[in-house]
Amino acid sequence: MLNLVDLRADMEEFIANHPMNTVAEPNIPRIFEAPLLAVASAEDPLFAELKQAAVVGPHHRSPQEWLADGKVVVSYFLPFSSVVREANAKPGYPALEWVYARYEGEQVNEALRGYLELYFQQRDMDAISPPLDDAFAIEERRANWSERHVAYIAGLGTFGLHTSFITKAGCAGRFGSVVVDADLPVTTREYSNIYEYCTMCGQCIKRCPTGAITKDGKDHRICADYMSKEISPKFKPRYGCGKCQTAVCCETKIP
Repeated sequence: MLNLVDLRADMEEFIANHPMNTVAEPNIPRIFEAPLLAVASAEDPLFAELKQAAVVGPHHRSPQEWLADGKVVVSYFLPFSSVVREANAKPGYPALEWVYARYEGEQVNEALRGYLELYFQQRDMDAISPPLDDAFAIEERRANWSERHVAYIAGLGTFGLHTSFITKAGCAGRFGSVVVDADLPVTTREYSNIYEYCTMCGQCIKRCPTGAITKDGKDHRICADYMSKEISPKFKPRYGCGKCQTAVCCETKIP
């Protein structure tokens, strides 16, 4: 019988042994540490709230719009290793370790999504990872399946002033999820506020190289402009900044 302990162990083994989780140049012994795992009910009323224009938008699909018989959503966070985080915590341009982890790491994440789909299907359960489906789309920088909002519903953490997502392992890493027709126990959310894990200390404001973050939040257009005009040409095909995600406050583990 499927249980979360075995599922987590199998995911850890997959990540630990995936050949792309190691990058020879620059020297990254491992991109990701062991994943965090949480489960949301496909019937959670918060999924309906994601369709509000002020949250994600009406184009955001519910779990059942991806998988009609879906019962739960398995959400996970892949934390970047200390090698990646510490490199990017230094002043200046994004670290090579970071942009490699962001690019190659997402390929590992895509592989994990596919692995989990097959993992459940081989156990006679319907499963779909929305970002792998042809119906997955992004409209005005908002996807019709938001991994971070799904992670919030599942109980993995909350948002921060920088709009990144803060988990018990920080906020530097990648998210993924799978909608499954499975009877898995639902994770309890240990928070009630979308910013509960953020201290609002303002360190991310100081670390942002573009001034995109203020006490009122983050201007994504400023961030995107910096990424497209300065970062992407420098590191092409790799990209990413993440300076706000490697602030000391976001490294603090939540009790």
